[in-house]
Amino acid sequence: MTAPALGIADLAPSDPDVTPYDEHHAILYLRLLDAETDGAEWPEVARLVLDRDAESDRDGAHRCWESHLARARWLAACCYDRMVGCAKRDG
Repeated sequence: MTAPALGIADLAPSDPDVTPYDEHHAILYLRLLDAETDGAEWPEVARLVLDRDAESDRDGAHRCWESHLARARWLAACCYDRMVGCAKRDG
């Protein structure tokens, strides 16, 4: 299931390579990393960035946030230049 308005999957990809989904959601990943740096609480980030409601589906919202943040960290570690390039193109 995806968040209809934003096309955000319940779980981020786990492929060993950058996917079209990753490229399309580069700005989302950057927002997640920024929120982590700012010390934002995960339920707020899930709501504002991922369009998930932690009050009505705490476990699902947490899984979505956790998987996308892990993917964002992986992309930042291995592919930061590519991720920023995609964000500039799509943003």
